[in-house]
Amino acid sequence: MLSVISPCYNEEANVEELYRRVMAVLAQYPQYDFEYVFIDNASTDGTVARLKALAAQDRRVKIIVNTRNFGHIRSPYWGIMQTSGAATIYLASDLQDPPELIPRFIDEWEKGFKLVLATKPVSQSNFVMHRLRRAYYSFLDSISDVPLVKDTTGFGLYDKVVLDDIRQVNDPYPYLRGLFCELGYPIKTVEFNQPRRLRGISKNNFYTLYDIAMLGVISHSLLPIRLASLAGFLLGIGSFLMALLFFVLKLVFWDQFPLGVAPIVIGMFFMFGILLFFVGILGEYVGSIHTYVQKRPIVVERERVNF
Repeated sequence: MLSVISPCYNEEANVEELYRRVMAVLAQYPQYDFEYVFIDNASTDGTVARLKALAAQDRRVKIIVNTRNFGHIRSPYWGIMQTSGAATIYLASDLQDPPELIPRFIDEWEKGFKLVLATKPVSQSNFVMHRLRRAYYSFLDSISDVPLVKDTTGFGLYDKVVLDDIRQVNDPYPYLRGLFCELGYPIKTVEFNQPRRLRGISKNNFYTLYDIAMLGVISHSLLPIRLASLAGFLLGIGSFLMALLFFVLKLVFWDQFPLGVAPIVIGMFFMFGILLFFVGILGEYVGSIHTYVQKRPIVVERERVNF
């Protein structure tokens, strides 16, 4: 059996077409059984009702409904962990991950690849955001301890062996795209041109994108915290030398060298800015540890259908 998983939140305009397109693709593989799992993050529109109508017609459709919105990382992660197939295919419910790529995933999986990830070097969505994402992935790859796959959103196929390893990690808030690379399995990439969202609005905003970006950095590199230590050391030496220079100049040119307030104020604001920036970096690492040790449930389910 193969599993397909799609997280959704307020996607009533897309789930029925998504289901039809996925099932049309899966019909090409009569040698496999399938389950299609939707995990709904407490949608406030008619998404759940439409999913239940699909589940009533097709027992292969399974639904998990959360008690509340648990965010853009925890809910998809929990859904992936609930699949039971020999491999799991993940795709978003906004139709920007084309189901028609699934045969290429399955073909590569049958050749022996445990991980098949779609990459989007070209996207028809917002040009500026696409370029920023590409720059971020390049930066993250340059500071990461392991090579990371660029331009991937998680759309792809994961073998059960890989997911079992992820379960052993037991990270309540993982950066899955990086964690897959950490495991060391050979990864087959499949390029595609990401289409523009046609219906509904994106659930990503500045906070969610920032959250993913910082999670990727702190999960796969100690460079920021080490830079903070190095910067503190260098700024300390620089401050001492500047203080010594001002002291000598004042002694030599007592009447011609007034200190003034401007250099003091500028230096103070600069130092406080650097300090707060690196305290924020430290806070991200501490926050990650805090999330891990709390051991709260990843999500709380309100109901399940067809399990």
